[in-house]
Amino acid sequence: MATAEPWQFGEIPGPKKAAVLAKPEAADALIKRAKRPVLVIGGLAAGVTVKDRQLIDYLIDLGKARGIPIVATGNANRALAGRGYNEATIMTAMDAGQRLADRNWKGLDGKGPYDLAIFAGLPYYMEWTILSGLKHFAPHVRTLTLDNVYQPHASFSFPNLSFQDWAKALNALIARRGD
Repeated sequence: MATAEPWQFGEIPGPKKAAVLAKPEAADALIKRAKRPVLVIGGLAAGVTVKDRQLIDYLIDLGKARGIPIVATGNANRALAGRGYNEATIMTAMDAGQRLADRNWKGLDGKGPYDLAIFAGLPYYMEWTILSGLKHFAPHVRTLTLDNVYQPHASFSFPNLSFQDWAKALNALIARRGD
């Protein structure tokens, strides 16, 4: 059963919490509507196996299928390069969060700010902090987390999911290919 309770206890997210995306179709609709999405991948994506594949493989497929630029944080770039994906921009997670909060940042390609930031594979507490900063100081950016744990500071989050349900959700996002 999927729940929408913060995975980490002790910090209170406040009255504004993430909308729960119980179905991958909702995440698909968000990504489709975004004019300029960006995918921020943390180093944990290379070490988390979701069913029979690593999370980073799902994220590469998602980025390629949707044409979403990727920011590699931590050691994610090494894992991406090891899979033949060399188009990622290397940046620390905190720097990515600060740049996304800046309305004047022209993005990785110089074409303007992003309207949807998709996060996955960062340590929970770090993602919590970055998303909190974006929630309070970057109303121009909506955030989506694709991790299997609910992130209350995101604009939209999957609920707490089993690895089996998480794999189904990720596969559904990739299969839709932005059609």
